[in-house]
Amino acid sequence: MALALSESAAQRIAQVRTRYPDAQAACLPALHIAQREFGHLSDEAVELIANTLGLPIAHVYGVVTFYTMFHRHPVGENVLMVCTNVSCMLRGSDRVMERIEAKLGIKPGETTADGKFTLVEEECLAACANAPMAICGKRYFLDLDDAKTDTMLDELRAKPEHY
Repeated sequence: MALALSESAAQRIAQVRTRYPDAQAACLPALHIAQREFGHLSDEAVELIANTLGLPIAHVYGVVTFYTMFHRHPVGENVLMVCTNVSCMLRGSDRVMERIEAKLGIKPGETTADGKFTLVEEECLAACANAPMAICGKRYFLDLDDAKTDTMLDELRAKPEHY
């Protein structure tokens, strides 16, 4: 059975396409819709979006593999991205990352056995004034320390933050 978009997702992509001057410009939002639809962007999903937009598969694959917000494999309910760039590193992101790893029992790139969390090490999340920080879904967790890290994990366990 071939992978297919739901009618709703196909309509959203068609509507998004009308807001852009060409299919290439509509690629990012179309991929976001597909990722919400399928949970990740498999080879089949990449090919589906390429065909839907009339773009070369290599172009869409290049977009998917360039941006870290796109997931090529299944991820947990919460994709927790922790910034480890200079500002965050200087203000303790290594301690935050170690605490998360210990609490969740996973390393960056891994997903917890219960499927609740996927941990991602990010190069920069653009909140340097409030370092160290993490993002999950659309929520920013700023000025992290041990207590705030624990609270963040508890909140996300109780109410997952899907993107």
